Amino acid sequence: MTALTSDSVWRKRYSTIRSEVQDIILPDPRVVNGVSQDQEWCDVLIHDERQRIRFHDYADIFQVPGLYEGLFYDRLECCSPNRIVNLLADVSTELGDDPGEFKVLDVGAGNGMVGDELNELGVDSVVGIDLIPEARAATRRDRPGLYSDYYVADLTDMPGDTERALNEQEFNCLTTVAALGFGDIPPAAFLNALSLIATPGWLAFNIKEDFLREDDSSGFSRLVRQLSREEFIQTQCYRRYQHRVSASGRPLYYVAMIARKLKDIPPQLISDWGG
Repeated sequence: MTALTSDSVWRKRYSTIRSEVQDIILPDPRVVNGVSQDQEWCDVLIHDERQRIRFHDYADIFQVPGLYEGLFYDRLECCSPNRIVNLLADVSTELGDDPGEFKVLDVGAGNGMVGDELNELGVDSVVGIDLIPEARAATRRDRPGLYSDYYVADLTDMPGDTERALNEQEFNCLTTVAALGFGDIPPAAFLNALSLIATPGWLAFNIKEDFLREDDSSGFSRLVRQLSREEFIQTQCYRRYQHRVSASGRPLYYVAMIARKLKDIPPQLISDWGG
């Protein structure tokens, strides 16, 4: 069994990035206690200038080399890329598949943190997709050549040439880490991505535990239950863990899920979810 958490991959990469960040100043815990995760912020010192950055303003964060790693992984102790990829490796290997043969679509790829972990695992074919061009630019700047290709596109409204190119890839594994539940990737986009994966195939993702509760308003709790109930997927691993700490230092818990895709996703199901 592989270790479930390790910071060796991102730290090795971080050491090669010429970071422009002089300091990251987290707010007083009393000020941000109770602030929602998507509204957290910090102050960053860059070239002797102090500026405030909201944690979910990813376009701004990706434009500063080393800021994403320094903030989320060094200061806030995020471990999700390593944990999800290692769980995928453990579960798929136990069921007789070789992770090295995966052709992965990495959704919400950001600046390539998951791609780095997959590469360490021995996966040669990884294609990234993200909504914002700054994510692709950051990946090419800090992790050149990591992805076989990287698309900037909205999975709910893909250009025809992008959709054709993705379909031609014959993916057999979908990863999406720390990207679901806050509106950037709605359920319909998730279904569109899952429809690009071969049957049978693999699905590895995480989501904040709040979005899997009965009173969830994002739709993901209902979607995951439907996919399982109607046997589009079969969950092989469901694990609650600490994703990172908040700006005030409290633990933020996510759920990691590893599943097998058992049936193709019909267009009507995607349409029913607004796709």
